[in-house]
Amino acid sequence: MRTEIDGITSKIIGTAIWVHQSLGPGLLESAYESVMEWQLQRRGLFVERQKSVDLVVEDFRVPHAYTVDLLVNGLVVVELKSVETLAPIHAKQVLTYLRLLDLHAGLLINFGEETLTKGLRRLVNGPPR
Repeated sequence: MRTEIDGITSKIIGTAIWVHQSLGPGLLESAYESVMEWQLQRRGLFVERQKSVDLVVEDFRVPHAYTVDLLVNGLVVVELKSVETLAPIHAKQVLTYLRLLDLHAGLLINFGEETLTKGLRRLVNGPPR
């Protein structure tokens, strides 16, 4: 499973670099999200865009409490930003999504940076599976 996740995250990162080089920084997040979805699908990945996530506390369910920007192959959460600088809350947001979905890996990608490498973080929820 870990090898599969690593392969998926590599494709996502490569796609994000291509999108950033093609569009540049500073557009609205929704523009990057649309182009990422299109390019990831062209690269053979299954993408759920604006994936609804329920919040469950004991036997109480809050439907559609959160929305994940992209869920790739049902395994990797991708949260996109277009801000000057990532804040600690952005990483916490991804970790929360991973926990709620019981997934291991997520990517936080900020298209607002001059170079994508400055705005890219890989986050994990617990030990590798």
